[in-house]
Amino acid sequence: MAVKIRLTRMGDKKSPFYRVVVADSRCARNGKYIENLGTYNPMVSKDQTKLNKERIDYWLKTGAEPTETAKELLVKEGLMEKKAYRAPKPKQMPPQKKEAPQEEAKEENAEQAE
Repeated sequence: MAVKIRLTRMGDKKSPFYRVVVADSRCARNGKYIENLGTYNPMVSKDQTKLNKERIDYWLKTGAEPTETAKELLVKEGLMEKKAYRAPKPKQMPPQKKEAPQEEAKEENAEQAE
């Protein structure tokens, strides 16, 4: 079972309020969750976050993967270290074999002679 630390949306229309929860990755965003770890309110002038740090440490050690937004919150609260982003290397095509220019010239001369 893949476990994720993610946000569940609460609150009214146009006034979001989030819970930070641990949930199975196959469950819906606002579906059932395993444990509530805290809250996040982005609508206040200074973002309010209340997190249970002990339980978050426990779940991270257990192997729970935070989503991108949850990871930003955890980095901001000092519970995780920010890792530098490395762009993946582009896949390189194998080099194509080129015909020798002399062979091409011979073929063109043969076509013109006919």
